[in-house]
Amino acid sequence: MENLLGGPEPTRLPADHPDVAARAAVTAGAAPRDAVPAEPASSLLWALLAEEALAQDPVAAYAYARTGYHRGLDALRRAGWRGAGPIPADHEPNQGFLRALLALAEAADAIGETDEAERCRRFLVDSGTSADEVAALR
Repeated sequence: MENLLGGPEPTRLPADHPDVAARAAVTAGAAPRDAVPAEPASSLLWALLAEEALAQDPVAAYAYARTGYHRGLDALRRAGWRGAGPIPADHEPNQGFLRALLALAEAADAIGETDEAERCRRFLVDSGTSADEVAALR
């Protein structure tokens, strides 16, 4: 399919990305914390931990979200992403990274890192999505 807009092609994480197995484990009833040892590279698990921690411990939420964010960046780069271009939110393996990025924005806000929170929200928009669209994935 030809890209008529001239920008980078959308990046889609592979179907065997750790988030796929992590989602299956959580759907089957595993707690995210218990699933991490089996899938430590899963952005989704770290995002879920961040989302859970946000109200009680924003510092822990920030650490969880940052871990998920960096695991996702590594995976995106391996999938051909070069620092720009769409990361479709409707592609399920991408959702863990996007949720970690949103959780990072929220946790950054909660600890007073407003510049980082804004960078994360801008990253979502630059990736072809929004904070609202990613929040709806929860």
